[in-house]
Amino acid sequence: MPSASWLQRPRLWIAAAVLLALAGAWAWSSLRPQPASAVRVQSAPLVRTLQFTARVATDSRVELGATVTGRVEAVRVREGDRVEAGQLLVQLEQPELRAALAQAQASERQAAARLAGLRSTGRQALQAAVAQAEAQWRNARAEWARNEQLVAQGFVSEARLDDARRAVAVAAAQLDAARAQAGAAADRGTDTAQAQAQLELARAAVQAAQARLAQTRVLAPTAGRVLRRQVEPGQIVQPGRALLVLALEGPRQLVALVDERFLEQLRVGQTATAVADAFPGQRFPARVSSLAPSVDAQRGAIEVKLSLPPDPPPFLREDLTVSVEVETGRREQALVMPLAALRGADTAWVARDGRVQARKLRLGLRTLDAAEVLDGLSAGDLVLMGPAPAPGRRVHAEPVPWQPGNDALPESPGGGAAAALSNSMGR
Repeated sequence: MPSASWLQRPRLWIAAAVLLALAGAWAWSSLRPQPASAVRVQSAPLVRTLQFTARVATDSRVELGATVTGRVEAVRVREGDRVEAGQLLVQLEQPELRAALAQAQASERQAAARLAGLRSTGRQALQAAVAQAEAQWRNARAEWARNEQLVAQGFVSEARLDDARRAVAVAAAQLDAARAQAGAAADRGTDTAQAQAQLELARAAVQAAQARLAQTRVLAPTAGRVLRRQVEPGQIVQPGRALLVLALEGPRQLVALVDERFLEQLRVGQTATAVADAFPGQRFPARVSSLAPSVDAQRGAIEVKLSLPPDPPPFLREDLTVSVEVETGRREQALVMPLAALRGADTAWVARDGRVQARKLRLGLRTLDAAEVLDGLSAGDLVLMGPAPAPGRRVHAEPVPWQPGNDALPESPGGGAAAALSNSMGR
């Protein structure tokens, strides 16, 4: 019988042949260039825009309400009406406040009459009382002097002299009292000052009653337009409740909330193009006029205001929704590459002499699909896209056409050379 080693020898030759075939296939595949898509780095215009939703608003709007509690008697305007400064908008009922004013005016007249009487007839009466007291005091003194002589001559008793002395003291006290009352009624006297204070108090009460009565009339602070009417006749209103919303007369503007991630791109003075969703064929220019000094913490957004030209489109209405496209960056000519070709934050793989090379890049302006290359690549370099051999491996670059895209608003100026960074946000 043949030996076992002789029988196994063909199998060993077969296994060796298979291994040699696999090794050859591996060597052939490692030496053969692998195909990969590539884009040629080129010089082209690059424009970055930011899109968001805004609303039309005036520079200022106010909520008008009553400062007193009362029942609405009449509402003089409707939504959309144009009003002038000082125009009556809402009238509250007045009977109770008119009665309070009449009462205050009566108290004022009473206080004025008292002061006037004190300064005229009252002062004369007090002066007459002083004169009368002085005469009585002189008569008492004369009577006391006669009694002293009579006592000295022995015609009357000492008791008679004591009565005369007491009469002089009483007359002197009455004279002092009369003079004090007359002094109080003088221009600088206490009675006059008290009467003057009561008159001023009554006048202040009249002014307060007049002010409360005036508060029953809600007036337009300046010219504007009524946006919302939130009150009807017969309602009971209280301070703090908005009855009307008024857009004050002035230039209109666009107001938007933009995600805080895009704050670095926005600058005051940037040009923009806007289009109302209701009038898609009528575009109009705008300009960034202000950025809010703080960020809305709850929404993570910043308020952006855009000014409109002096003659804005007539169809613009308060709170109308518009789409805005702001130009946030422009390069008339830049070395550009697709963002999709980046391997990490700042690395690209380049096909060079049939092999893959890794290049560190310094990038500038970025859009949604393109980036400006400041350093690391040259015009004409082929950057690899998608799956590709690792750096150092052989590669067969297959160029594919590419241009910086245009995701801007329809009919956006700039054509195919523009690239948009979209940020669509609600109000």
